[in-house]
This record gives sequence, C-alpha cells and structure tokens, in this order.
Amino acid sequence: MVVTLSVRILLWLMIFSSILIAAHAVLFQAGLTGGQEFQQRFAEFPLYAAFHVLGSGVALLIGGFQFLPRLRARRIELHRWLGRSYLIAVLIGGVGGIVMATRAHGGLAGQFGFFLLGVVWLVSGWQAYAAVRRGDIQAHRVWMIRNFALTFAAVTLRLYLGLSQAVFGLTFDAFYPVVAWLCWVPNLIIAEWLIVAKPAMAWGLKR
Repeated sequence: MVVTLSVRILLWLMIFSSILIAAHAVLFQAGLTGGQEFQQRFAEFPLYAAFHVLGSGVALLIGGFQFLPRLRARRIELHRWLGRSYLIAVLIGGVGGIVMATRAHGGLAGQFGFFLLGVVWLVSGWQAYAAVRRGDIQAHRVWMIRNFALTFAAVTLRLYLGLSQAVFGLTFDAFYPVVAWLCWVPNLIIAEWLIVAKPAMAWGLKR
C-alpha cells in the first residue's frame, strides 16, 4: 500500500496524541494530575481504578504503532508481541473501566455511556483475538481498527471537553453526560467508514 503524506501526518498525530494521554494516565495514577474530586472517586475502587488507568494507558501507548505499515511488513514478530500486549492491556483497562463507569460523572446517561464503551471495547478486542487465532487476518485487522477507535476515546474525550469549555462555554457538569457518548460513538462511525469506503487507508485492507 502506498501511504500518502496526509495519511502519514494523520497517523503520527494519532500516535503522538495517544502518547500524551498515556503519559497523563501515568501521572494521574501517581497522583500528580487530575482534580481532587476525580482522585477521590477513583480512590473508592483503587484496584479497578489502577486497572482502568494503567491498562488504558498501555493500550494507548502501544496501539497507534500497530498501524505503521513498515512495522507489520518488516518486524512481524514485534508486531505480534505488541499486539498481544495491547490486547492484554485492553482486557485489564476494559474490566476496570466497566467497574469505574458505575461511579462516573453525568448521572445515568454518563454512567451508561462509559459502561457501554467498556463492553464494546472488550468485545471488539475479543473478536480481534479470535480472528487472528483462526487465521483470518483481514477480519483481525477490521476488528483492531474498531478496537483502537474505542481506545482513542481517551483522546477525543479530553479534546471535546476542552472545546466545550473554551469555545462553547459549557460547564463540565452540563457536558459530561454528552461526552460519555460523544468520545466514542463518532470514532466508531469513522472506523466503519474507513473499513467500508476507504479500505486503502484502513491499515492496508483489500476489498
């Protein structure tokens, strides 16, 4: 697959922003970032909070690199080991996220949004694993695209929160029930569009 300059730029922006949020996750777990209210909520379930924060952070750190065509073509064993590590991180982060969703801001709308995100994240990760185990590489790639779109919700959540306050003047409490859905549903729609309409962009898939 010939990767255009615009695709390369978007890919590296995705990787760079994922690394930034992964670093933020580590700092949050260490108690160096995050508001006091968030820290207190996470302290109510310390084990599951650590699962969610660190599992999601590792998935963000690893996941974007798996889309680099040269890594898959030239370092297939590294790609496989990174993939295994990524899916383990998704499992850990997803379990933690489902538990933490019960204490999320935004009332029932926010809690259900994050709960469903955790469930779909785990299911898509399992589908990606099952596909590669049976040797269906194209299905594996499709499910991994969907799964990383959900992983990337950690980035889009913070982007939308920043825009809602800086540009639109919305309060955190007013917007959080919306961002619980907005951070991942559009990501999944974009992933499906890439898979169906732009397979050459979607990780070198063939129609």
